[in-house]
Amino acid sequence: MMNDFKLKLVLSLLGGIIFSFIFILLAFALPLQKEEGVLKPKSQLDAISKAVQDRLER
Repeated sequence: MMNDFKLKLVLSLLGGIIFSFIFILLAFALPLQKEEGVLKPKSQLDAISKAVQDRLER
């Protein structure tokens, strides 16, 4: 009976540590803020999309 409790405790702690570690890695991997700057359209579709958005803003 005591071994089951210890096993559950150890597995819970390991699960919590791994779960936390994943979110810590995500926090470092994802950028905090968007880089400002003018983005060049990568394709013809992007250029058309940007032109339509600019036209709708007027």
